[in-house]
Amino acid sequence: MNNSIFVIKPYKWEGLWVFDDANVGLVKEPFVGGADTMIDVATAHIPNAEKGFLAVFSASYFPDAQIVLEWARADGGGNVYRWKEKDMEGWLCPALLRYFSDPPAKLYIQVKPIA
Repeated sequence: MNNSIFVIKPYKWEGLWVFDDANVGLVKEPFVGGADTMIDVATAHIPNAEKGFLAVFSASYFPDAQIVLEWARADGGGNVYRWKEKDMEGWLCPALLRYFSDPPAKLYIQVKPIA
């Protein structure tokens, strides 16, 4: 599963960044604990991002990744990741483990508008 690339489509619902992924049984799964603020920064260049954008992510490097998050620590059943370039941290809930068997040391992420 190490070389898998996943795609989700986060959007704003009731003021929260959330996403649905029927493949792993998630509906309106929220981003909280700083991850929401990181999304605000990462999507600042995407028009109408709150209506939905594509987030492509992997535990392995891929050429179009714009963001690298590094695992910082376990916290409250989830994991905190650090975005070194922006001096930010965000908590990812246990839903991360629907994609990876263990929390990856790094997450490579690309954000882009929906075509």
